[in-house]
Amino acid sequence: MPFLNRHLLSQLFRSLCRIFTLCLLLTLTVGCAANAVTPIDGTYRYKSPSADGIGKVYYGREIANVMGYQGANWLARPSRTAEERSDMAVDALMLKRNDVVADIGAGLGYISFQLADWVEDGKVIAVDVQPEMLALLEAERDRYGVNNIETVLSTEVDPHLPAQSIDMAVMFDAYHEFAYPQEMMAGIVNALKPGGQVVLAEYRAENPLVLIKKHHKMSQKQVKKELTAAGLTWVKTDDRLPQQHLMFFQKST
Repeated sequence: MPFLNRHLLSQLFRSLCRIFTLCLLLTLTVGCAANAVTPIDGTYRYKSPSADGIGKVYYGREIANVMGYQGANWLARPSRTAEERSDMAVDALMLKRNDVVADIGAGLGYISFQLADWVEDGKVIAVDVQPEMLALLEAERDRYGVNNIETVLSTEVDPHLPAQSIDMAVMFDAYHEFAYPQEMMAGIVNALKPGGQVVLAEYRAENPLVLIKKHHKMSQKQVKKELTAAGLTWVKTDDRLPQQHLMFFQKST
């Protein structure tokens, strides 16, 4: 019996070791899966959210948190013009007086009002997913009697723009927050007239001296990857801005 007991104890010990090893491997596998580098493709995948991300990954990029209307004052900060030189960015667009331009993620209309000065005989369509933002924009528009800005409330998956209705879509520090970039870009591309352009201004992820949260910056390589996947062709990158890429893409004719 003593021999039998030792034998059984040995078998039990080996079984427990195997169970422990399997449990450890399972734990490591699950943990790694939750935080692993996501495959680089257009499928939405999910992981544990980072501090400034939503845990949703597109082409290897974690989508950033949306700035809510509660942070609207930051969008209208007095230092913004000097920091971003949006006047130079709008100059670079080379808009015609009769162009129809969609400002996607318009927020308070910081860019929309500058665009409106250029398209006096055209129109600016200020698109945003937050009705509170659009209400603030409309109040400012009406206060100053600007008559060529129209507002559109979008959803996270649809900009709600008619097909072939716009000459250009601009996104200033907005694209990286799209919860459904694939669907939104499909809607934007559909809204472009043949030969129309999409222009993105995004803080340079390549430059560590640009003191913006990680997921609120994008590299040229990443932007090109995602927008060419949407069916657009990269035209040029304008580097005149102090902190941002200004990237031009075109819809085929």
